[in-house]
Amino acid sequence: MRPIPAEQLDAAARALEAGELVIVPTERWYMICADATNLATCNSIFDGKQRPRTKSLVLVLPSLEECEKQFVIHPEAKRLADAFWPGNLAILLPWQSTEVGEQHPAVGAPALTTISSGPLGALAAAARTPVAATTVNISGDAGVDAPGPAITVGEVQDFLDANDVKAAVILDGGVSPAANHLTIVDCSTPVARLIRAGLIHERAISAVLGRQVT
Repeated sequence: MRPIPAEQLDAAARALEAGELVIVPTERWYMICADATNLATCNSIFDGKQRPRTKSLVLVLPSLEECEKQFVIHPEAKRLADAFWPGNLAILLPWQSTEVGEQHPAVGAPALTTISSGPLGALAAAARTPVAATTVNISGDAGVDAPGPAITVGEVQDFLDANDVKAAVILDGGVSPAANHLTIVDCSTPVARLIRAGLIHERAISAVLGRQVT
């Protein structure tokens, strides 16, 4: 994946803060991002993807320190975060404050959280607003003939054009090579539970926790 120049990342961060949509490459797929507190902008993602409002976007945090300020992190969640963040793991975490959680309706409660490497992590660090993200594709297009999430800028543009979605900035990282999802673990309670296996294997989760995950 090609590196993204700092000035382009800065432009993406400023667009996000201004209530615009931004497209960012990851090693997995291209992601469409919005200010997590801007409900109108987040709703444009839900509408464009035909995504149910109950299927939350992922909250991309700039650091574990920031995560610890906002969320309740049980010991098993902390072990997973220490092992795999930044990286390809998303963790469901309960908000410390119900009021703060209500200011982020697009990412839900508990919230699906991650700390990402690469351009997506750099965007979260550069933006002065919290970043909500999801893959660039129609929600649930997992059929045999479905293209799946975009892995090139050309596929991103096809999605935007076909679904009348407007993105202010599209960061071009070339081809996303991994073409697999974040692994999702529910850590909303003290006992972590695997929701979806992805780039981080179930055995890796079990090895870190010292027990077989279910």
